[in-house]
Amino acid sequence: QLQLEESGGGLVHPGGSLRLSCVPSGGFSIINAVGWYRQAPGKQRELVAGITGGRTDYADSVKGRFTISGDNAKNTVSLQMDSLNLDDTGVYYCNFRYIKWGREYESWGQGTQVTVSA
Repeated sequence: QLQLEESGGGLVHPGGSLRLSCVPSGGFSIINAVGWYRQAPGKQRELVAGITGGRTDYADSVKGRFTISGDNAKNTVSLQMDSLNLDDTGVYYCNFRYIKWGREYESWGQGTQVTVSA
């Protein structure tokens, strides 16, 4: 299974910025989709930003503040988060959907904590 390693989380004041990165290891043929999800305390995991077929999608709550990008050469995906607010606090997870040996699989990272606090 594809292993995903996330980095870049931390503690930041409101209005600050963080950049998350996700690096895969392991073999695959094609990446169908990548995304960043977050889970706030007491809430369900939600999609924050994703790339599918070259199209990017964002949750309404982060539009204009977050930017997802991919490095095709390294197969990494990043999430630039600007103008962070208290509601952005949560554990952020990287997700890859990929093809290997003709079948589609899905992998999740272990999560990285983002805390926005005054």
